[in-house]
Amino acid sequence: MTNLIKTFAKSESGAVTVDWVVLTAALVGLGLAVMTVVSNGIEDLSGDISTALVDTDPMTNPFATNGADVAEND
Repeated sequence: MTNLIKTFAKSESGAVTVDWVVLTAALVGLGLAVMTVVSNGIEDLSGDISTALVDTDPMTNPFATNGADVAEND
C-alpha cells in the first residue's frame, strides 16, 4: 500500500493539465478585468458618437468648420 502511495505522489501525468487550467483561469480573469476597466469609456464614446450622428444634418457639408460651409469644387 505504501508503494502505491509513493508511486502516486511521484506521478506527474496531470501536472501539464493543472498548468493549463491555471493559465486559462488567469487569462479569463485578466480579460474580465480589462473589460471592467474599459467598458465605461466605450459606453461614453458610443453615446458621443450616437449624439453626433443624430445631430448631423446629411444635407450639409460634414467637413465644414465653425459652422461655415466650405466651397465645393464643381
